[in-house]
Amino acid sequence: SLSFVADGFNLPEAKGYVNWLDPDTLLLSSALGNGMATRSGYARTVRLWKRDADPLTTPAIFEAGFESFQVSGHSDRTGRSERLWFIEQPAFFEKISWIGDRSGPRRQIDLPRDASWRVFGGWLAVRPRKPWTVGGTTHPADALIVISLSSFLAGGRRFETLFQPGERRSMQSFFWNDGKLIISYLVNLAPRFEMFTPGHQEWTRRVLNTLPAEGTVDVWSFDAAVHETNGEVLICAQDPITPPQLLLFDLNAAPSLSASAILKRSPENFDASGLVVTRHEAVSIDHELIPYTQVGPANGNGDAPIHLSAYGGFGVSLLPYYNSPLGKLWLERGGTCVEANIRGGGEFGTRWHEAGRREGKRLAHDDFAAVAADLVRRGITLPRRIAAEGGSNGGLLIANMLTRYPEHFGALFCTAPLIDMHRYTKLLAGASWIDEYGDPDKVHDWAFLKEISAYHAAAPGQPYPPILIATTKRDDRVHPGHARKMAAKLQALGYPAYFYEASAGGHGCGEDNREQAAFISLGTNFLRSAIGFNDHLPETAERVATQVGHLRSINNSFEQETK
Repeated sequence: SLSFVADGFNLPEAKGYVNWLDPDTLLLSSALGNGMATRSGYARTVRLWKRDADPLTTPAIFEAGFESFQVSGHSDRTGRSERLWFIEQPAFFEKISWIGDRSGPRRQIDLPRDASWRVFGGWLAVRPRKPWTVGGTTHPADALIVISLSSFLAGGRRFETLFQPGERRSMQSFFWNDGKLIISYLVNLAPRFEMFTPGHQEWTRRVLNTLPAEGTVDVWSFDAAVHETNGEVLICAQDPITPPQLLLFDLNAAPSLSASAILKRSPENFDASGLVVTRHEAVSIDHELIPYTQVGPANGNGDAPIHLSAYGGFGVSLLPYYNSPLGKLWLERGGTCVEANIRGGGEFGTRWHEAGRREGKRLAHDDFAAVAADLVRRGITLPRRIAAEGGSNGGLLIANMLTRYPEHFGALFCTAPLIDMHRYTKLLAGASWIDEYGDPDKVHDWAFLKEISAYHAAAPGQPYPPILIATTKRDDRVHPGHARKMAAKLQALGYPAYFYEASAGGHGCGEDNREQAAFISLGTNFLRSAIGFNDHLPETAERVATQVGHLRSINNSFEQETK
């Protein structure tokens, strides 16, 4: 029988990672200890931690400077012998990589800092984030190229191209499984998958056309350790009206025999009968087409209660998924839900993200407002019936809808938000996001950051709709001071601004299902009441907030907590 090993590895609370080298040795990348954290609060060192040893006195075998974002290390057992990889991230979208052993890094890998890469056995796969000219060839951003690792380390640069991006054809992810390279990409937001197998002369391509091709489809290896993979992958497939299902797929089976086996289905948590899913495009301020997905009744009356959301940051792609809470609280009761694919996301690759990063963040917010306007133009609804919600980077978006486009919305729910863009780098993990937003300590950057700093933009005498700003006391990424001071300022200016702060939950909405359900219900009920989508709910936004018992009168003392 199995039993736990006595004297296991134990760590105090700290940000970081561990990677097993053998039963008695870990690679420890941790911010634990004095001087071991970067400016952003993440790991500054990688340590070789032996069982029974004190992690605080374990010497570092790799380290970076205080100004870096973070470091990490991991083992690679897919080669003939153990390889260790050491990664320094000077900034969020940059990596400097070394190959080494248990004594530390031995050789820096000559790749662009912004490239993603994966190694398996004797092969190196690279996805450059920007066009990369090497070996006499320019490889476009988001292409996937491969080369023999030994050839690369010997100076060879003759890559073979496996994937070429297009205008609306974008790489999303790639990973190794049993020596084969699996790639996931989108074509007009529809998921597609291919598998490439290395050969003596060339790579063999196989389109995985038996995998689901609509909605959100995530694929990953069945085995956690890449050197243990055997061709089996897990698939989670869903769409806005179809609950997630978990499937097992054997990549090594013949195409005619490679149907997926369903392992588990989630229950249907709301009545989706009569709902239709459609896709549309809004025209943004610079004439770019912004796609959005609409879920709701087939026939409307021009006054539909709309729940509108987006994210638009860090290259994160939002695809249509089964949202049980909104399904139950909004769709099942006759409402319509809309999710916008604004710039700053990764739906169309690096170009889409770059267009909504730094100076472009304001443009991403314009995209969201354009979607709201398009819903009115199409006769779906009226501005007073549009409720918008967003969290974290999406909270920054919602705060900017309040200050820049108040006439487009009937109510706003702003969660875990970035709002004061002048001081965000001074608070918790804020410095790690300079790559995404810019550095307010630089005159050039503050010039465009000031335009999206809702705290500075809030002014008296504006037609601001009701807003609920929510945060958690223990958020360890976005400081709750952002939400506190914005609520305080809006209330001091006399606006219908409400504030809720959970006592636990981190950068989320509760530490268990009950707390999460309460948080979601609070926000959704607030939005429904504020836009007149009542359905037996309290009549006013104020009654909704008072019912929970956490609406507080905020004063300027909250602002002092962030100074």
